[in-house]
Amino acid sequence: MPIVIRAANGDDAARIVLFNQAMARETEGRELDRKVLTKGVEALLKDTARGRYFVAVKGEEVVAQVMITTEWSDWRNGPVWWLQSVYVSKRHRREGVYRMLHEHVRETALAEKVLGIRLYVERDNLAAQDTYQALGMAASQYLMFEEMWA
Repeated sequence: MPIVIRAANGDDAARIVLFNQAMARETEGRELDRKVLTKGVEALLKDTARGRYFVAVKGEEVVAQVMITTEWSDWRNGPVWWLQSVYVSKRHRREGVYRMLHEHVRETALAEKVLGIRLYVERDNLAAQDTYQALGMAASQYLMFEEMWA
């Protein structure tokens, strides 16, 4: 059965919430507050200025996702996309699903004159790092720091 990549819509919200919960458990051992997460996913799906999700669909089932947010680069005078909330359902890993999602995002970014794509990955998530390197991405010179209040 072929896989179709498309922009997510409101009907995908529940599946995206489940995927985000699973990703947080797998990568960080965290349990996300479902109510807060649901509101966050729904807010993004209603307002593409906040970002957007792309999903991979096999038959009627959403099997993978990626969220895009935009950063303005004053150094480069243009937009850079951050790939976030990357998740492929366990049953569909190692089938090239993420590669198709990534290539779709890359093609869309190039068509929209985006200057580049970035993502962050957990230091210990070597499988994800290998995947990203195989797709032509490279570790950057930057180490990410953050201060979160919520």
